[in-house]
Amino acid sequence: MRFSVNIPNFGDFADAHTVARVATAAEEAGWDGLFVWDHVVHSKERRRGQAFGDPWMLMTAAALATSRIKLGPLVTPVARRRPEQLARQVATLDALSGGRVIFGAGLGGPIDDEFGSFGDETDPKVLAEKLDEGLDLMAEYWSGARVNHDGKHYRAVDVELLPATVQQPRPPVWIAGYWPRKAPMRRAARWDGAVPLFTSANHGQAPAVEELRELIGFLDEQRTDRSTPYDVIVGGISPGDAAGARALVEPLAAAGATWWDERQLLGGTDFYRLDPVLRRIEQGPPTLG
Repeated sequence: MRFSVNIPNFGDFADAHTVARVATAAEEAGWDGLFVWDHVVHSKERRRGQAFGDPWMLMTAAALATSRIKLGPLVTPVARRRPEQLARQVATLDALSGGRVIFGAGLGGPIDDEFGSFGDETDPKVLAEKLDEGLDLMAEYWSGARVNHDGKHYRAVDVELLPATVQQPRPPVWIAGYWPRKAPMRRAARWDGAVPLFTSANHGQAPAVEELRELIGFLDEQRTDRSTPYDVIVGGISPGDAAGARALVEPLAAAGATWWDERQLLGGTDFYRLDPVLRRIEQGPPTLG
């Protein structure tokens, strides 16, 4: 199992210098990854007066400050961006980091605030179509090959985006979604990893082991290519003491989770403040027996 730190792109973490500090601390303390949210306004009423940082600028700062940890968005709403622009941002970060990018994608939300506020499409079915088509198109762009595409939502005529990503055939793609909703997890099974949120466990709360087993069983049924590694990412708040962290995380690893993503609860202010996040980072990731 690997261990990552999860931070929003607002509050204290809107500042690229702060994110670079967090990334350095995480690498020095033995964590394996740092993942950043990709929001424009998040929940408008709850975030009034808060600064936001562009996630790609924040991850660039993290990449320049580190040499080992994985980096990526958790998660980017592909439907909110042009696939060619997004593909190039990922490829640039992959080159800058020496091939350390993991691309987390999803539908995005809250939809009315994040999409509707700017006059964008708010029909979840259309957003899902754009997510699927956009991901397929981005994978073609990342190859460096010449691309022709005439789809329902996107078009590309005789274009190639160079350089290709350092990681080939592409960076790992993880797909987020709520379980037990099956549609997003069917999508996740087509890519390299699943980042489930559970309707029974809020952000910052670890899922029940039995629910995780059910999800992994579903993913195994849906996957058609078992020749490549597959990741299942779960998260929450783990205790800073070794025994407590082990007791929480080990059963999830035994059930098949491959990453533990350290996340603060959404209630309160700790999840977007540097001090509590940095304290947990410096205690180091859980250690398993």
